[in-house]
Amino acid sequence: MRDALVAIGLLLVLEGALYALFPDTMRRIATQAAQTPGERLRVIGLISAVLGVGIVWLVRG
Repeated sequence: MRDALVAIGLLLVLEGALYALFPDTMRRIATQAAQTPGERLRVIGLISAVLGVGIVWLVRG
């Protein structure tokens, strides 16, 4: 459970830093995501999740 909370905290730090450093770019990305078909977002999310699990597995293994 502790590792999950650390991971969520790290995610918030990275996302917050992106919004703080590049607000216009993040707004443009959010607009593009809103216009992207749901199926494409689902595939991108699945690929991201699999890559994330792979990275965690390699690092923690």
